[in-house]
Amino acid sequence: MKRLFYRLVLAAVIFTVAAAGALAWWAQRPLTLPASPIEVIIKPNSGVASVGRQLQRGGIAIDPRLFVLLVRLTGHGGDLKAGGYQFETGATPMTVVGKIARGEVNHHVLTIIEGWEFKRMREAIDAHAALRHDTKDMSEAELMKAIGAAESAPEGLFFPDTYLFARGSSDIDLYKHAYRRMQRRLTEAWNARGPDLPYKTPYEALIMASIIEKETGQAAERPMIASVFVNRLRKNMMLQTDPTVIYGLGKTFDGDLRKRDLLADTPYNTYTRAGLPPTPISLPGLASLSAATLPAASDALYFVARGDGSSHFSNSLPEHNRAVDQYQRRK
Repeated sequence: MKRLFYRLVLAAVIFTVAAAGALAWWAQRPLTLPASPIEVIIKPNSGVASVGRQLQRGGIAIDPRLFVLLVRLTGHGGDLKAGGYQFETGATPMTVVGKIARGEVNHHVLTIIEGWEFKRMREAIDAHAALRHDTKDMSEAELMKAIGAAESAPEGLFFPDTYLFARGSSDIDLYKHAYRRMQRRLTEAWNARGPDLPYKTPYEALIMASIIEKETGQAAERPMIASVFVNRLRKNMMLQTDPTVIYGLGKTFDGDLRKRDLLADTPYNTYTRAGLPPTPISLPGLASLSAATLPAASDALYFVARGDGSSHFSNSLPEHNRAVDQYQRRK
């Protein structure tokens, strides 16, 4: 038994040494790049495994599992920084890890999240230390004029995405990029729209997309959510969507939507006012733009949350009331 034990220990030591040697050999081997130089974006708040996958998707032939192991062994688990990194021929896994850990970015990065309100986007831009904050003291109308926008109200007009910029760039340039990208995406969605939609302009489709963005629990349900609201508009029914009410309440909303809130008339209260609200209520992403302009074909007029992130859709009020009893009132 002692001999067996010693043999097992020896085998484990040999295996560990061999594995460490193999990892060290791999860490110093040049990586295959599709082009040189190549830039890869590492998004903010990415974990180690996510960074490895982003490198691989960006065109660097690196095994994410070995990348994680190397990062852990070199003690850089909490050091990896977001940004746009440039890698050239001869880069090894060790140099890649070191560069990202030191934050040697070619471009800085900021990610605008789908469903954010404009004020949240502006807070993120104002807080980014690598930007020059030329819009800091501007009103929203002044900011829109500064970027050359025809609109004075900014809500919904900036595309949620990841943006790269050099240190010291003006925040005006970032706003311009996000605004122009939304204009392109909205135009593309509008040109591909389905027939007989109850929108007169692309801006109305944008308003609908912003509502869909806030109402959707599961991504696959966006076209059905859109179908419900489109069917309601066609029948001149109130949209009755809570996110618009919450948006209209602004800072007075305390996180608990009450019956009195649903009865408090504001331009955004779709329980008291017919049609679409006057502006978008969030920054919609591409999927919501597509859903707003290509809704599912259905007769659904109602939906209620099941409690698991999905929704139950109903064609009639009695069916909807039964669904509410099942998923909400009894709960």
